[in-house]
Amino acid sequence: GTFKKFEEKFEEENPDIDVTISCPAQAMTVLKTRLVKNDIPDIITMAGELNYADFIDAGILEDLSSEKEIIDRIQPAYLEVLKSLEFENTDGVFGIPYACNAGGVVYNKDIFNELGLSIPSTWDEFIQLSENIKNQGIVPFSFSLKDSWTAMPAWNAITANTQPIDFFAKRRENKNTFKEVYKPIAEKISQLIQYGHNDNFGIGYNDGNVSFAQGNAAMMIQGNWVIPEILKLNPDANIGMFVLPVNNDIKNNNVVSGVDLLFSIPTEAKNKEDSIKFIKFMTEKESMEAYANEQFAIPALKDMYQEDKTVEDLKPYFENGKVLDFPDHHYPSSMQVADLAQGYLFDNDIDKLLNSLDDRWNRAQR
Repeated sequence: GTFKKFEEKFEEENPDIDVTISCPAQAMTVLKTRLVKNDIPDIITMAGELNYADFIDAGILEDLSSEKEIIDRIQPAYLEVLKSLEFENTDGVFGIPYACNAGGVVYNKDIFNELGLSIPSTWDEFIQLSENIKNQGIVPFSFSLKDSWTAMPAWNAITANTQPIDFFAKRRENKNTFKEVYKPIAEKISQLIQYGHNDNFGIGYNDGNVSFAQGNAAMMIQGNWVIPEILKLNPDANIGMFVLPVNNDIKNNNVVSGVDLLFSIPTEAKNKEDSIKFIKFMTEKESMEAYANEQFAIPALKDMYQEDKTVEDLKPYFENGKVLDFPDHHYPSSMQVADLAQGYLFDNDIDKLLNSLDDRWNRAQR
């Protein structure tokens, strides 16, 4: 629906260009089939994850680094996020980041105000805060680990802010292992589970949202996408979101934020000039604002933020480019890291987790 409006407005401004938007159910499968059949779209939109890296690797995407006007509009941190996905470091710009998301801690402001709590800025403060909430007889975290993917927001925040920035590049060259790097990550995640409720693995995402919307827990480690869901369930919920403070050294704490939507142009596209025109149109402030408001997205443009007050505590991180990608955008999907994370939180077997990560990574590389 959102794109339909942009299509109409763009065609109004460019009567000689006809835009057709295709959003099939299994979009990536359909796209790959079209590419194989040489039925090439003029613009591809996708998320910043491994398919994007594969497309660059296969030479499918046009280098847009000469499109200075567009690139100058984009926050450098998000160009870096897309760079970090590439298997081989290139000088090119193959995707224009557009709409992003953020992971962190969604919190109940009423509970925080009632207990006189403030937002923690270090890991020790975060644990102390959880301890204080628990001592007041309130559930610190609403976990919904019946759905394994809900283990990932905490995993991603802790991993991104702990592992070296070149972890995946080195892992591909077998210059490091999960076993060597991920132990402190796993230890921190399992510390959090003791501040859950008595049914951490019995409820799933939707039920967890209902419970949180009713005020049954002080915090929930999730992405900004959960906020509209909670407000739908309880329009009066007084909630906010802060960055999960993974390190005690404040300057090493970043917001995890991935690219939900980027624009790229296939090398074999027939109407490249028109495609550039459309991307220019989409990256104008007015278009970005409309998209961000409607989709509750975090804009990838410079000096633009999601102005909704629920995410105002994240703003300084975006302003200062303190942004790291979701690590699970870099794991091959066959690793099924969410299932490993869920299993580990359940059995607390750290060696099993670390060995499985390396085994599954190695298998995926074959």
